[in-house]
Amino acid sequence: MPQINTILNRAEKSFQSWRHLSFKERGLFMKKAAVILKTNKDQYARLMAQEMGKPFTQGQSEIEKCVFVCDFYAEHAEFFLTPEPVRSEASNSYVTYEPLGVVLAVMPWNFPFWQVFRCAVPTLMAGNAVVLKHASNVCGCALAIEKIYKEAGFPPALFSNVFVSSSKVIDLIEHPFVRAVSLTGSTGAGKSIATHAGAVLKKTVLELGGSDPYIILEDADLESAVETCVNSRLINGGQSCISAKRFIAVTSIFKEFEERFTAKMQMQRMGPPLNEGVNLGPMARHNLRDQLHRQVDKSAKQGAKLLLGGAIPLGPGAYYPPTVLTRVRPAMTAYQEELFGPVAALIEAADEQEAIQTANDTVFGLGAAVFTRDIKKGERIAVQELQAGCCFVNEAVKSDPRLPFGGIKQSGYGRELAESGIREFINIKTVYIK
Repeated sequence: MPQINTILNRAEKSFQSWRHLSFKERGLFMKKAAVILKTNKDQYARLMAQEMGKPFTQGQSEIEKCVFVCDFYAEHAEFFLTPEPVRSEASNSYVTYEPLGVVLAVMPWNFPFWQVFRCAVPTLMAGNAVVLKHASNVCGCALAIEKIYKEAGFPPALFSNVFVSSSKVIDLIEHPFVRAVSLTGSTGAGKSIATHAGAVLKKTVLELGGSDPYIILEDADLESAVETCVNSRLINGGQSCISAKRFIAVTSIFKEFEERFTAKMQMQRMGPPLNEGVNLGPMARHNLRDQLHRQVDKSAKQGAKLLLGGAIPLGPGAYYPPTVLTRVRPAMTAYQEELFGPVAALIEAADEQEAIQTANDTVFGLGAAVFTRDIKKGERIAVQELQAGCCFVNEAVKSDPRLPFGGIKQSGYGRELAESGIREFINIKTVYIK
C-alpha cells in the first residue's frame, strides 16, 4: 500500500494543476508526445515484438495509430467539451464538462501501446490524470509509455505506472483518489472490476471479449471478402477482441468461400516477429497457445472438420499455425467460445436470415461485419439486424479515433474514442444562474 499511496498522491497533486490548463496548452503537450512516438516508431515496434510477439510491421502500424489519436484529440478535445448553452427560465443556464480526477487504466498485453493511448489520450485531454496498471508481460512497453509523457513535458506523475499484481487492483479501485476505472480485458476480469468499482460507486468503462461474426452473402465480392476476412482473423496473431472469429457464409457460396479462405490462410508466413515478411508471430504466452489448442481439439471431437493447421509445431516459442475449422455448429466450443488466436470457425447458413440469426447467437457483442455488393442491404443489416457495438459493411471491424468504440452484452459497456470517449470520464455539470 505505501507504493500505491505515493503514486496516487502524486497523481492527484498533478491533476489539481493540470485541470486548470486550457485545451490549447494540453494539446501542445500531446502533440509533443505524438512527435516522440513518430520519431521512435521502430524502437517501440521492436519492443512489442520482443515482449509479446507482434510482427514488426504490425507494431509500426500500431505506433502510427497512437500518433493519430494524440493529434486528433489535441485538435478536437476543446470542441467536444465546449460548454453548451441550454434555454430555461434562468437568466443563464448551460452544461459544462469538468474532469473527474485520477482514472485507473487496467490494460492488456495484446496492443500494448494502442490500448493505453486509446484510453489515456482523451482522458488526459479532458483534464484528468491516469494511473496505468499494465499487463505484467509488457512492463517494457509500460515504462516506455511513461517515458514518452515525461519527455513530452507533462506534469510529473500525471501519467504514471503502478507495478502491482492483479490482486492489488482492488486496493487501487478503493483508493479515494481513484475516481473511475477503464478496463480492456476478458469478460471475467470485467465482471470482477465492475463488482468492486460498483461497491464504491465508481464509474467503469469496460471493453471485453468478443467473438465477432462476419457474414458473407451470396452476392459478395468473394476475392475481396476472403482477403479482408483472413487479414482480420490473423491480425496480431488473432489475439484481438475485434478480430474476425466466426465466418458465416450462405449455402450457395459456402464451398467456394471455404476453399478460397483456407487457401489464403495457408499462404500466411509464420515465424520470428522481427523477420522480414512474417505476418504471424508466436502467441504471447505458452498457456494461451495451449488453451487455444484445447479448444480446437475439443471442437474437432465434437464434429467440426479440421481443414488446416490444428497442430502445435515442434521447437521453441508459443507458435500456433493458421487453423481452419469448418462444419462448426451451435453446440461446439468453436461456436460458443472466443478463439483468441489464429483459428477460424466456418459456419454454413441456409440463407441471409439464418446467417443474421447465427451472427447474433452469441453472448458477445463487440463487432460484426457483412459482405455484399448490395450496399443498401448491407447497411440495413448493419443498422437494424446485427447486435454489436461496431458494425461494418465490406470492411474489417477496426477502431478509429474519429468513431466511438465499444460493445454490448458480455463485451462490455461504455465507449472509447471520438466525442463519446472523451465524455466518459467527466462530470456533466449543470450550471443555473437566476
